[in-house]
Amino acid sequence: MPTISEKRATFRTLHDSGFFLVPNAWDVGSAVRLTRLGFKAIASTSAGAAWALGKEDGELSLGEVLAHLRQLVAATDLPVNADFENAFADTPEAVAANVSLALDTGIAGVSVEDWSGSAIYDSALAADRIAAARAAIDAADPAAMLIGRHEKFRVPDTNAASAIARAVAYAEAGADCIFVPGLADHGAIAELVAAVAPKPVNVIAQVYDERIDQLAVIGVRRCSTGGSLAKIAYDAFDVAAATLRAYQP
Repeated sequence: MPTISEKRATFRTLHDSGFFLVPNAWDVGSAVRLTRLGFKAIASTSAGAAWALGKEDGELSLGEVLAHLRQLVAATDLPVNADFENAFADTPEAVAANVSLALDTGIAGVSVEDWSGSAIYDSALAADRIAAARAAIDAADPAAMLIGRHEKFRVPDTNAASAIARAVAYAEAGADCIFVPGLADHGAIAELVAAVAPKPVNVIAQVYDERIDQLAVIGVRRCSTGGSLAKIAYDAFDVAAATLRAYQP
């Protein structure tokens, strides 16, 4: 079993060049299955983790998420990237404190987003939150990665230029990797890649087909799946269970 330091070093090296997939596990079983399939790293998913506990995305507490991360880290030899939502805090100081708690679980990377749960943070505050997370990581273990996430999909009328400007600000504030879910146009994604270079960009796979290969061509460094794997599993479960239910007198 690799040490936490080794997992973090491996994860950081994966971002140096090339392209890799980071599928999102939602429980211990899915983490083990993804490991057996030969992926190089996995991530958590706030939506999938919530569904596994009978809740909706955004309803898990900080304590529940920390416990979930510890379970995932213990279940696999792979580096784990944490979907840490808004770090369960609004102020930069509280973000730093909670990121430190997340690092204590053994994760290799942590994603901090700019959605409060009801609105996008002001751009200056959002950048300060990333800077605070960076400081917390540097104090604990600079090898761990910080992913700056702009929740563009929460405000569909936001244009690509505005989203890219936020991404650049987060990169400048100390994010090691940039993630803008909702930025789906390949031209806009290529602009994002160029704008934050040499820092890597993560994109969510919208579909599982050759379009993932096209992301690599335009310079995307890594591709995650968000809650889609969990949704596929639960949708199949619902269909099968509904079919079974039809035979109950």
